[in-house]
Amino acid sequence: MDKGFCIFDMDGTLVDSMGYWRRLGRDYLEQRGVSPTAEQLAPIGPMTMLESAAYFMETFHIPGPPAAIVEEMHAVMEDHYRRDIPLKAGVKAYLEGLRDRGVRLCVATATAEPLSHACLERLEVDGCFDFLLSCETLGVGKSRPDIYLEAARRLGAAPGEIAVFEDALYAVRTAREAGFYVVGVAEEAYAGDWPQVCALAHETITDWRNCVL
Repeated sequence: MDKGFCIFDMDGTLVDSMGYWRRLGRDYLEQRGVSPTAEQLAPIGPMTMLESAAYFMETFHIPGPPAAIVEEMHAVMEDHYRRDIPLKAGVKAYLEGLRDRGVRLCVATATAEPLSHACLERLEVDGCFDFLLSCETLGVGKSRPDIYLEAARRLGAAPGEIAVFEDALYAVRTAREAGFYVVGVAEEAYAGDWPQVCALAHETITDWRNCVL
């Protein structure tokens, strides 16, 4: 595919943050005196933070409102985004190579926009993107195609003309079903889903340093 337009997920695709996110729900609940099981935590995987907060209220009786819970979780993650979450190796060169070719790039992430901007700015790649969209802003996660369709609208291109880079199986599936060209990106946190990602994606990336633009 001639990648004239690209939509990038951020966490687990561009930045190596999944370990922090995977521990966040558990860490937050344990700080509140709750010891969740793996089964209880499993549903929050595809949720936005606001949806997760509502789930915590319902399942663990954490005092709300959901927005207050989100603020508390944001405070934990904000420190990591501003301080120590790194880019995946090879990402910066890949993005800069695309921009040098005149490709239009954007970010579509489940992470709140202020945190995403802070992280990408610190890592000196924020300027590679035309814009950034967050599921938090749209109010729906990537189990639905809203964020990809809104990004396509802003890019002024049809789904079939746009490459979507994603690491999570559910997001790969959503983008594929919505008609986008999908690039699956290997992420250790989702290693068990990799065979299914490979089956759904049009192409895959296991190491950004070995990518051909």
